[in-house]
Amino acid sequence: MSTLSTRKTLSAVRALCTALLLAAGALAHAHQFHVGFTDLSFNAKTGSLEVVHTYHTDDIDALLANLYQRQFDLTQPEDEAVLRKYIEKQFWIAGAAGRRLPLHWVGLTVGPETVVVYQEIDNTPLGQALAIHHDILSDFLADQANTVNITENGVVRSLSFSRQARDQLLR
Repeated sequence: MSTLSTRKTLSAVRALCTALLLAAGALAHAHQFHVGFTDLSFNAKTGSLEVVHTYHTDDIDALLANLYQRQFDLTQPEDEAVLRKYIEKQFWIAGAAGRRLPLHWVGLTVGPETVVVYQEIDNTPLGQALAIHHDILSDFLADQANTVNITENGVVRSLSFSRQARDQLLR
């Protein structure tokens, strides 16, 4: 192999490595959209209304760091309690006369990409849920969009929430 050919090969390898590093950096950098999903369904076996929220881990981490000026480890009970307090303040379901139904914290799972929060309302069919207030992350991120998927009798319908639309009627 000639010296010119070797230089071209090394140059191509350097360019490829640079491109890979830039791509890896772009992937590691925060995502460009802010969305959350909540699934709401009735569990006939337990008689409970189940609520499952899913958010980007980066967004939850940034929110908590902004609110409390420190890093959080959501696998630690005291840090989970901080997130729990926030979620319970920002999301609720109303029943008759606009009264909040008693959402119970079940727990959460934390992964590198998502934080999943589990809540439930004991002994409550979906028909008793009349309205939803959903302001999770939209108080922090102006472009946050939250979608609630409601499964009822095998049919799924969705409601969209944002900073401008925090409250929605179910019925």
